[in-house]
Amino acid sequence: MTADPGGAPLEDFLADPATCTLDMATAVARCAKALGLRHAVVYLADLQQRHLVPLTDVTAVLPIDASLAGWCYRTQSLRVEESERDGMTAWFPLLDGAERLGVLAVHTGTLTAATLRQGRAMAALLAMMTSSKRAYKETFVRRTRTREMHLPAEMLRAFLPPRTIGNPHVVSTAVLEPAYDLGGDAFDHALTTGSLHAVVLDAMGHNLLSGLTSAVALAACRNARRNDADLRDLVDSVDEALTQWLPDQFCTGILARLDFRTGGLEWFNCGHPAPLLIRGQRLIADALSREADPPMGLRSLLSARIRRAHTAQLQPGDRVLLYTDGVTEARTADGRLLGLERFADYVIRASATGEIAPETLRRLIHSLLDSQDSRLRDDATIVMMEWEPGSPPPGSDLAG
Repeated sequence: MTADPGGAPLEDFLADPATCTLDMATAVARCAKALGLRHAVVYLADLQQRHLVPLTDVTAVLPIDASLAGWCYRTQSLRVEESERDGMTAWFPLLDGAERLGVLAVHTGTLTAATLRQGRAMAALLAMMTSSKRAYKETFVRRTRTREMHLPAEMLRAFLPPRTIGNPHVVSTAVLEPAYDLGGDAFDHALTTGSLHAVVLDAMGHNLLSGLTSAVALAACRNARRNDADLRDLVDSVDEALTQWLPDQFCTGILARLDFRTGGLEWFNCGHPAPLLIRGQRLIADALSREADPPMGLRSLLSARIRRAHTAQLQPGDRVLLYTDGVTEARTADGRLLGLERFADYVIRASATGEIAPETLRRLIHSLLDSQDSRLRDDATIVMMEWEPGSPPPGSDLAG
């Protein structure tokens, strides 16, 4: 076995303490040189996932829906084309776990197995650097925004997790619009040992106080979860936090936990639209419909009873949709309300083509925003969980 000729320079690059403090343009250039590559450019997806914006080079913005780079982003797969600079350009997806960050363009004279291996290594490294730096590098944020963000949206987005998370058994992905003018919608998802937690919230109103209500609810969920609380305690924590700190505010929501080892789903419905279950390319009508409890923050409406936990058993390949009513009340290009059936039908048709879950939601939300009546009547948030354990769990019937 011969040693990788770029191995030693790359090791030197990674071992240099100054590497972590480099600006991104310098880091990309040095990393490319260490791997023996001619030139490389990082492109990040803008906030609404319409464009790929060059981060480290003065080149054109590329449309996600009409470019080879966009195809790479949409499918999370390698794409190659002849380069305008003489040679070849290989496009690699930039992924932070399951989260799509953008793409990496590698320009090279000839494309070999070694070049592809080096390009993948570079994409993995730059994805990690991008994830760490964008938390505090304002240039990353500015370049991925296309217009000014309103203050409530700025506050609420600071609390949101990555759009997509997952592991080999489960994926959770989300979209939230209007991107720059949010009111009270929010989502959360997180992986714990053996479980995926997912939350969708819709706070009363459409202003800074609405955003603050959702932010407090998210913080209460995370605080309880990180203290190893069960799902019921998460809901109680939100109730207590809103009652204590924002006594005149409330929010509806679904708080769910999926055991990705068995497919057991548990959730609480706090005054919110019921989750939807898509199985085998069809909507299982009312499969997850249960009587809802009062919104969180209105504990007095519970009287003496406690909130009810609901359960169901998923089958491999099932998709569970959590959403706010702004989705089903949005108007499509024909002027009609989207509604539950058309919402589910879109997801079914997309999944039938083999489209990955994050791309399904990206295309769906754009189809609503690009309709003739492109103004959403309310915030529109969708969280989709997809369970693929690799082998059927014991028992597959839905339970109540």
